[in-house]
Amino acid sequence: MAIDASILVLNGPNLNMLGVREPQIYGSMTLDELEAACHERADTLGLTVDFRQSNHEGELVSWIQQARTENDGIVINAGAYTHTSVAIMDSLILSDLPVIEVHLSNIFKREPVRHHSYISPVARGMICGFGPHGYLLALDAIANIIDRD
Repeated sequence: MAIDASILVLNGPNLNMLGVREPQIYGSMTLDELEAACHERADTLGLTVDFRQSNHEGELVSWIQQARTENDGIVINAGAYTHTSVAIMDSLILSDLPVIEVHLSNIFKREPVRHHSYISPVARGMICGFGPHGYLLALDAIANIIDRD
């Protein structure tokens, strides 16, 4: 598959602490290592990845708005904002891009507050519980969606 598309991969709060934060839940891979793995997978799929992380909701919203004209799809792990941010949900709707939601842990096996997602209703699909490999699965999925559309 060689589709020549640009994907925004967004990471929300505390994901900059991967490798340090609760490794029994999130694993030992750092965000930099995860980014490198995403770039490697993207290369095999004909994708360009713009990989970003922010602890600030407004910055994530601004990047999603910018993606509307600069990217072909979005992979997002909004972290805790998954469960609280109508603003991120609204910006994803506005982007009019295919969205894949990804989580390192299985959010449905965790605290009840994590069971609700404001992103899922506007995403094409969600991948959770596969650790860093979930991001690679999300890139495969978004490439397939873009190639079909």
